[in-house]
Amino acid sequence: MEKSKSKAWLYLLPAIIFLGAFMVYPLIDVFIYSFEEGYNSASQSYFGTGTYNYLYILHDPYFLMALKNTFILVLVTVPLSTLLSLLISLALASVKKIRGLFQTVYFLPYVTNTLAVGMVFMILFKKTPYTEGLVNIILSFFGQAPIDFITGPYWAKMLVLCVYTVWVVMPFKILVLTSALASVKEEYYSAARVDGTTSFRIFTKITLPMISPMIFYLVITGFIGAFKAYSDAVAIFGTDLNAAEMNTIVGYIYDMLYGNSGGYPSYASAAAIVLFVIVLTITVINLLVRKKHVFNG
Repeated sequence: MEKSKSKAWLYLLPAIIFLGAFMVYPLIDVFIYSFEEGYNSASQSYFGTGTYNYLYILHDPYFLMALKNTFILVLVTVPLSTLLSLLISLALASVKKIRGLFQTVYFLPYVTNTLAVGMVFMILFKKTPYTEGLVNIILSFFGQAPIDFITGPYWAKMLVLCVYTVWVVMPFKILVLTSALASVKEEYYSAARVDGTTSFRIFTKITLPMISPMIFYLVITGFIGAFKAYSDAVAIFGTDLNAAEMNTIVGYIYDMLYGNSGGYPSYASAAAIVLFVIVLTITVINLLVRKKHVFNG
């Protein structure tokens, strides 16, 4: 028995070393940096320890803006993309003959370069001296005046970012949910139809509970992915996200490290820890909800 345990630990050793070196150690290092006040990267020195870095970022208007943008992005895109993906997956499940073709079409945006998709969205929404943009041309048929979605009002820019994010994340969710729907046993549906159960009740009492583990998985990963958003905003609004008022928490961390106002690893570390705490809190809440509302059979 002891020999088997030793072998098991030996097999796990490479993974433990990898996780320790690239995940656990950096997290501890960032946590320490976040309390070092006035840290100088060149001399590897600091003049004190305390909570000043946290107080600074929590009063920094750029961080507060990034925090607001990230929360709006999370609260809008995660539920919306999950709901739309579920509806599309249900539609695909009813078209069995060419389901594979539709799955491939819907999955294409997921394997397309993020920046390339962002450029397409920018072209669709951006006003230039030569064109109002395809979206504005469509809106003009309904009597709507042209809107500058890229450099115009805040709500317009946030709308573009939310639409873009939903578009990018939906393909993966559709693939997962379509597979989950296909795994539900047909016997359950047959028994329900024999009893004269309505389609809506079949969906709420059979389909939804059976695929709830996959929905929960997509919600958790969706929250984490949305909180880590950065490249999406850069693809549409460029690298100066503070000027565009479209920065995110990850973008703020990057700016503090490498941007024009960079060279402040202590502030970046404090922001990273705040992001870690937010994501951890939401994940724990979701896990608690999972125990009551997710099917475990």
